[in-house]
Amino acid sequence: MGKDKRDKKKEKGRSLARAAGSGSRAAAPQLATYADGQPFDQVTYLEAKLILKPDRFTSVQNFRDFGKIVEKSAKKVDVGFIDDPKAGLRPEVREIVFGDTPDFRLYNNAFILRRRICYVDGFPVGDPEIVFKFRHPDEQQATAMDVRPKIAGKYRIKFKAEVLPLKDRVGGYRILYSHNCQFGLSQVHEADGSMSTLVRIFPVLATLKKSAGERISLVNEGIVEELLLPLGQLDFGKGQVGKCDIGLWRTRGEHKSLVGEFAFQVKFPSRAEISEKAKKRAAQFYISLQRDVEDWLALGVTKTGMVYRLKGNQPQSHE
Repeated sequence: MGKDKRDKKKEKGRSLARAAGSGSRAAAPQLATYADGQPFDQVTYLEAKLILKPDRFTSVQNFRDFGKIVEKSAKKVDVGFIDDPKAGLRPEVREIVFGDTPDFRLYNNAFILRRRICYVDGFPVGDPEIVFKFRHPDEQQATAMDVRPKIAGKYRIKFKAEVLPLKDRVGGYRILYSHNCQFGLSQVHEADGSMSTLVRIFPVLATLKKSAGERISLVNEGIVEELLLPLGQLDFGKGQVGKCDIGLWRTRGEHKSLVGEFAFQVKFPSRAEISEKAKKRAAQFYISLQRDVEDWLALGVTKTGMVYRLKGNQPQSHE
């Protein structure tokens, strides 16, 4: 084996360790705290995504056809697949919008602000969900970012290692660390659309504020309709089981298809409790599936990035 091949194998091992394993870099943040003494949040989710060409999805049957490929790919690398009964039903429908300054100051600094509303039979149901996140390829930078909101209501922190294909070729992966805060819209009583209010809720944004009268508006005036179909569960062994689903984003009104996505997510109490065998199977499955659906893949993009480019703008994001 040549030196280049050996180096590539070592790098894949290091990448997997950074995403959901061990190593000195992953352990370092455990010693630090936020300004109020709260220990740094730790990665407890592994979410792997494949961004897909939207023109492959013209009916719900295309979702199910992709699910069959997922099942076959899993079987090849000894990963269990359990069908979700909902895969035979109609897709879930959700409305998604992003908020930012006119110059995309949040996204250009690796922050994302999103609202999501679920629909049933054409009507909104439940409490609209607000998600605020800092997403960056550097784990230490993502860890140190305190995304906790200053609200009286309840909120939840989710820290994910998000795995995406390489930007220019099939058969590898890159990692973004997504430090998320989410809560129902009813949990916050200030929602006037001003940057000043947003900074009061999320003090971490204080350095991005330029003037008192700044406003937050819909990114590119875009409203996204998401169709989401659960496919099943992937069993990587040693108790590591994750749900997988497939979705399509399109603009509401024009119904212009933007991007598709397959994703699976695994939650774990701590990195120390993830078996090496399960990590290896997850990596093998992710690489194998890429090759099996190569013609479906849209490399070098993210769903959020597609919305920010709706009007041809090119934000300077870290994604």
